[in-house]
Amino acid sequence: MKVVILAGGFGTRLSEYTETIPKPMVPIGGKPIIEHIMDIYSYHGHNEFYLALGYKGEVIRDHFKKPKKDWKINLIDTGSNTMTGGRLKKLEKYLSNETFLLTYGDGISDININEKIKFHKNHKKIVTISAVRPPARFGSLSLDGSIVTKFKEKQQLGESWINGGFFVINSSFFKFLEGDKTVLEKEPLEKVTKLKEINAFKHEGIWQCMDQKLDKDELEQLLIDKKA
Repeated sequence: MKVVILAGGFGTRLSEYTETIPKPMVPIGGKPIIEHIMDIYSYHGHNEFYLALGYKGEVIRDHFKKPKKDWKINLIDTGSNTMTGGRLKKLEKYLSNETFLLTYGDGISDININEKIKFHKNHKKIVTISAVRPPARFGSLSLDGSIVTKFKEKQQLGESWINGGFFVINSSFFKFLEGDKTVLEKEPLEKVTKLKEINAFKHEGIWQCMDQKLDKDELEQLLIDKKA
């Protein structure tokens, strides 16, 4: 299947790096995070990529001038100020009449891509989203007045699920996308939710986004601990 990676955002919360390079090019273990993401798909046999470029897209273009493995990489300029849904809409002509894979250019996981595709085909919905457990950033306290009755160090939040990217999407989803200002995570996904045309593939394994330097450090640590 074709793989779309949204790689055009400004990455403002990681500005110590993104003033000079786009967030997908921030290195983890000496290699841009976008390559780590592509490795995940390639491991499962998906090697045709469509990178939706925007902010400092020329840096990504320059990086992929040299061939990478047996990958077929299509670099598409979708505009610096285009929202996530708008970026995907601009790729419609490359993806019409087929099911495709989509993720963000700043998150990794040990999710089984092919198991998720099988799940998507079995449930016959327009969209399959990855539901993951959000990593906790802070320790939690239980209080009785001002008395601390329970203290828990940082741990994964076990009761809630969040959007972890790594979508499987049917091409019929394009009808829910409009112009450049369309935010994928707002009206389009809300509409398919109301239609009961979206399913969640629950993933309890590793998932880590890179919103800020703390997250980058966590990803670096995964490599150091040989858990990548």
